[in-house]
Amino acid sequence: MPEPAHPPKSTLLIVFLVVFIDLLGFGIVLPIMPRLAQDYLHGTPDNIKGVVIGVLFSAFSLMQFLFAPMWGRISDRIGRRPILLLGLLGSVVFYALFGFAVTLPSSEANLAVGLMLLSRIGAGIAGATIGTAAATIADCTTPETRARGMALIGIAFGCGFALGPLIAFFGMELFDNERWAVGAIASILSACALLLAIMKLPETRRKSEHTPERAFFSISRTLGVIKSPSVGPLVVIYFLVIFAFANFEATLALFTGTAFGYSEKDNYLVFAFIGFVLLFAGGAYRPIVKKRPEALLLKLGVALLFAGMGVLVVIASAIGIMRETPGIGRMLVPLFYIACAVSVIGFAFVNPSVSSLVSRRSDPNRQGEVLGVNQGCASLARILGPLCGSIVFYLERSHVLPYALACLTLVLVIMLLPMVNRPAEPQPE
Repeated sequence: MPEPAHPPKSTLLIVFLVVFIDLLGFGIVLPIMPRLAQDYLHGTPDNIKGVVIGVLFSAFSLMQFLFAPMWGRISDRIGRRPILLLGLLGSVVFYALFGFAVTLPSSEANLAVGLMLLSRIGAGIAGATIGTAAATIADCTTPETRARGMALIGIAFGCGFALGPLIAFFGMELFDNERWAVGAIASILSACALLLAIMKLPETRRKSEHTPERAFFSISRTLGVIKSPSVGPLVVIYFLVIFAFANFEATLALFTGTAFGYSEKDNYLVFAFIGFVLLFAGGAYRPIVKKRPEALLLKLGVALLFAGMGVLVVIASAIGIMRETPGIGRMLVPLFYIACAVSVIGFAFVNPSVSSLVSRRSDPNRQGEVLGVNQGCASLARILGPLCGSIVFYLERSHVLPYALACLTLVLVIMLLPMVNRPAEPQPE
């Protein structure tokens, strides 16, 4: 492969726009998926219902866990651009399939849930290229500017979470609440991202003459990254933080319905609020990281996330204890939004800090692979987090367990934080 010229700074903007538009689809589908799935699960016991919803969440992330390291290794070999284009094409197809699945009548519930699961599997394979997008940013930045570059992905997530639910909210109004509208809008936006990438996204991978050929699937190399003294603790911390946050993320739409009586449209606005907080926090992170090291901001993010989850435990417990008191849930709404904001700001600080530290401690010829492993482990957490959260959500009436489990997980993270300061060491080829 001929070596491309040094990628222009405008490439960062193109990568940001491609990731942002693709994540709009994710932000559109996520808030309403549990509610749409529940419509096909009438008469199903609550514990089974929780498992089914958890599997729908987790299937997406299972595919990311399996495919993110593979896409990273392939992108190290053939380039970033073709992998990103392939991922966007997959998003177009499988979001459209999701839109079709939810139009099926309740008499075909098994087929509908099966197609929803297939669409989540396909979208997960396509979405596993986020690690490749991070490697693209690493190609375009210096070690000194790496954290600010990685923050762009966090900002793209924030924009997707903020605008995705709002687009879905108004799109549902525009299409007279047709169930297929969610999948159709997400598919169309992914198609726009694909066209933008085809026209504007350059190749950023500069292949070294000394870059060795590697197997696309390699469990031993993945374990080698995790065992690395400088990178491994960061990957484990990222896994645990994502697991904790996924318990919150997967049960939020269900909790607001039971605690505050929120409708599907109300939940779009809740997720939009979370997206705007992510956007604000991502924008604030970039100037802060110029003056403060990533390791310090990682610790601050964990502390904020722990505080926010702790307040959610208190809110859920209070609503459970005083469930018979009219209006108690509504009285706690402002505190609920504060807790969500604090949690999301903490998460927004953890995400780019870990990605930057992992990238800076990795061989430049292995950026795609190592960042793919990091993203894959995060995806494994997004398998287990939603599954555990959805199951324990239904175990008692206050629905406090997902947030209590998140707090316990973050205690483990706090115990691992001293290992973050270990120096980087060369990684084997």
